[in-house]
Amino acid sequence: MAAYIRKVRTASGATAVQIAAKQGRRDKVLEHLGSAHTDSELAALLETARTKLLAGQQELDLDLGTTSSAPTITGKRSRWLIEVIAAAWRRLGFDVIDNDAFFQLVAAHLVEPTSVADAGRVLREIGIAPAHRNTFVRTLKRCTGHGYRDDIARRCFEHAATAGDLNLLLYDPS
Repeated sequence: MAAYIRKVRTASGATAVQIAAKQGRRDKVLEHLGSAHTDSELAALLETARTKLLAGQQELDLDLGTTSSAPTITGKRSRWLIEVIAAAWRRLGFDVIDNDAFFQLVAAHLVEPTSVADAGRVLREIGIAPAHRNTFVRTLKRCTGHGYRDDIARRCFEHAATAGDLNLLLYDPS
C-alpha cells in the first residue's frame, strides 16, 4: 500500500490536498493536509505533502549547494467572505439573535452545505475558530425552544416590506 499525493476539487471550488493510498479499488485518505484556494497555497500544501511522504528518506548528497526551504502558510482567512456574511446578517436584522454559535452554523452552511459535525472543518477553512460540536448541537436545540425561526421570518418580512417588494422565498434546509 504505497502512499501518494491526492488532489481533489471541493464543493467550494478549493483544491484539497491529501495523502492517500489505494486499498483495493478505493482511495483511502491517510491524512488531509488542507484546502488551497490559490496557486501559492496549493504549492505550499503540495510541498508539505512531499515532505511528509519522504519523511525519514535519506537524501543522496550531490553537493548541489543549499536548497530553498518549503513555503509555509502561517495562516489564512477568507476575510472578505466573513465580512460580507456578517454584514448581510446585520443588515437583515438577524443580529437580534445573540448567539455566535448559531451565526457560525449559518455561515458554514452558506459556504458549504454540510452536516453539523462537519461545520467546524468548513469554519476552520475560512478562518473562523469554531465553537465545539456539542455547542452546535445545543444551539440547534435552543433554536426551537427560543423561536429563532420566527425571529428570522419576522426580520425577513420586515426587510422585504421596507424594500417595497414582498416577493419572499423561505428556505428551510432541515
